[in-house]
Amino acid sequence: MKQYSINIQTQGRGTIAIGSNIDQLVQKSGIDTGLCHIFIHHTSASLILTENADSDVRRDLENYFSRIVEDGDPAYFHDQEGPDDMSAHIRSILTQTEISVPVSAGSLAMGTWQGIYLWEHRTSPHRRRLTVTLQGDNTRRNSD
Repeated sequence: MKQYSINIQTQGRGTIAIGSNIDQLVQKSGIDTGLCHIFIHHTSASLILTENADSDVRRDLENYFSRIVEDGDPAYFHDQEGPDDMSAHIRSILTQTEISVPVSAGSLAMGTWQGIYLWEHRTSPHRRRLTVTLQGDNTRRNSD
């Protein structure tokens, strides 16, 4: 089993493709067949596995969430860090903070149109920490 910690700098609300970052860790681990688990250590950002060919999908997701979870809603009590504080927490709960993906032939075994994204729910930039845990068979030589 291997475990890595990585940091991703966001530019504020939106999605950041992280699949290549994760796949590099899979290749570095030497694991040929197994499972990759990704966990984000935050309550105002999340992880999604979604369409990777058309950025309109992620734009539509953002538009949808903007309608159902509005920043600054007067019903929210928790606003210590600004009007996007509670809405970011709700968005995180409605999505996911962890993803597991199979590993085959030393790479993430995802569908042709799938990509892994960090979804920043805060409007300002943040540094986000992820833990990537890899377990499986090391049929290739480890490189670390």
